[in-house]
Order: sequence, then structure tokens, then C-alpha cells
Amino acid sequence: MTQRALIVGLGIGGMSAAIALKRQGWTPVVIERAPERRKGGYFIGLRDEGKNAAATLGVLDSMEKRTPKHIQFWDVRKDGTRRRIADLTQETNAPIAVLRGDIEDALWHGVEGKVEVRFGTTPVAIVNGATQAQVTLRGEGGQDTTETFDLVIGADGVRSTVRKLVFGPDKVFFHSIGTMLCAFPLARPVEGFKAGDGLMIADVKRTLTVFPLEGRPSTALFSYRTKHPERASKKDPLSVLRHIFADLDAGGIISKALEDLSATDDFLFDSVQMVKMPRWSKGRVLLLGDSAWCLTLYSGMGASAGMIGGQALGEALTAHPHDMDAALKKFEARMRPFVRKHQRFIALRSQLFVPSNRISLWGRRVLWQILLRSRNYLFRKNS
Repeated sequence: MTQRALIVGLGIGGMSAAIALKRQGWTPVVIERAPERRKGGYFIGLRDEGKNAAATLGVLDSMEKRTPKHIQFWDVRKDGTRRRIADLTQETNAPIAVLRGDIEDALWHGVEGKVEVRFGTTPVAIVNGATQAQVTLRGEGGQDTTETFDLVIGADGVRSTVRKLVFGPDKVFFHSIGTMLCAFPLARPVEGFKAGDGLMIADVKRTLTVFPLEGRPSTALFSYRTKHPERASKKDPLSVLRHIFADLDAGGIISKALEDLSATDDFLFDSVQMVKMPRWSKGRVLLLGDSAWCLTLYSGMGASAGMIGGQALGEALTAHPHDMDAALKKFEARMRPFVRKHQRFIALRSQLFVPSNRISLWGRRVLWQILLRSRNYLFRKNS
């Protein structure tokens, strides 16, 4: 008899799991809170691990690539002066620049017409059994239905409903970095910079980074430190950012970027939280992606981890087709070292994006210069 899996969340992790499980003969059902599929999104640097997972899932070739042909990064000071620094995307070993929506579009082609997808649907109750889980689902009209699944996969993001229903409240698993971020596409090129130019305007506890993309508007990433990130996440991002960055408007770059923010609803504004859990599964419920570990934007590995996790789950279920407990243990054994490795450096990497003091600000500027010089040296040596 074909096994059914409920996948909560039509994001990168959820669609990756759907593709992998479908290949193994499962019948995945994907539910998504939103009334339709989200598109667009912010810059993502896809590293080798993510590219390999995308290739294994069969979606890499159809994924739009947006790495500029001639990319340069600049450190812009308060007075508008600039200095060349190392390419920030290469610092994260990410030779392919994409939008989050590019990854989701490619995965959607692997799901559309092959897997049942229900929009405007959320889980409101989950009853874990020895071999199955009963899930009460609420549809767009507010009507509740109850269905039985052999596996429930919570791939519904850092503020996961599945995690709340089965494992406990967010505060038990959240580990705050003490920062906020706001990412969105700029509506126009940054005045005075060429196509392919990226930039960073950094001060103590606040930074704007602009990541360039080929053929699409650059992504603006505002980030700042705060003692109360959860409280800040409930505020209006535009007014908050205007206040925090008021005296850092180098050449009008920040004020123009915030004008673009005021004209779009395609933005992410949230506190930066890692998720740490002793186990990612309980009974017949499994968490995957940001729901389980959330590597944050600072890691440069969030999207890659979602695809890797989906593929790893498919492989674990293939290895133990008749032993769910063994399959879920194998999945955790595969993913735990990877997640620990990248979570270990998130606090340090946050200093590169948002220096917490003058020493960190000076240190990151020196580091970018050293990286630039070393790359220039290697380029000349190999030419």
C-alpha cells in the first residue's frame, strides 16, 4: 500500500522533500498557508553543497542563474567615499547568485502536476500515533477536515506551526543572534554604481548590504543589532529603519533604498533566530529546514540546507522502507553534523554583516582588504 506524507509548507525544504518522496513511491500532499505560490524574494548565494542537492533533485539545470559577469564590491563610508573590497558572495563560496524565487520556481516544476498541493490550508491539530498521525486541516473556507498520514513533515519555516503543535512553543527552541534583518529587491540601480556592483555601508550595530544580480534588481539587506529582537519584529520596518539609519545616509543610498521598500510588499523583516532542538522527530512527525534548525541568512546555507534535507530524507526512507524509526534516525545522523558545523559560526559571521563594536567594524574592513589582495595575487599568479 502506498504511504502518504503530509508536507506542511511549499517552500524550498517542503518541495525538495515532495520531489524526493515521490521518487521513492510515496504519495506526498503539500499544504501551504498562503492562498497562492510566493515568487521573487531576495538574493541567495548557492554553494557547491546546494548545487549538488539541486542537481540530484533534477532542478539545477532549470534554475535561473543571476551571477553578474563583472562583479565588484565596495565599502562605502558615511561621507560617500568608497573603497574596493572582496566579493562578499565569493567570501561565502557562492559562485552562483540566484533569487530565492529562482530556486522555488525550479522546484515547482518538479512538483506541479505530480504532487497534490492545497493552498490556503493549515494544520490546527496533530495526534501522533504509533504508526500514523491524524491531522486536522483547516481550509480556505474555515472548514476543518481530519486525515491520516504515515508521516507529517513540518517544513513551514522558523515560526513553524507544526513545531508548536507537536514539540512546544518557539521560545523553547529559539536562540537569538540579537539582530534584525530586512531584505527586499531594489526598484532601481544604485546611483553612481555600475551594473554588477555590490556595496556595504557599515557602522557599529547597523549595516546595509546590496547584492547585485544579473538581469534583476539588486537585493538590499538591512541588518541591525537590538536587545529586543522579538519586540522589534512586530514594528513597521520602514519607520524603524528610517530612524536607525537616519545619520548613515551615504550619498542618499539608504534613503533611496527605503523609498523602494515603501513601494513593495516583497520583503522579509524578522528577527534572526537559530533553532536548536535535541530531536527533529517525534512519533510520525518530522521537522525539516528552518523549522528544525534555521541556519539564518548569515550562514549563506539556508536554502542549500533545505534542499539537502529533502534529499537526505528521501534517501533515508529508501534505506529503511519498512522501518520508519530507523529511517528518521538515519536522516538525523546525516544532517546533524552539517547543521552543527554551520550553526557554530553564525554568531561570528554576524559580526561580518553587523559589527557589534568599533573593534569588529575595524576588523571586518581589514579582513575584506586582505581577502581582496590575496585574490588579486592568486589571479596574477595564475594568469
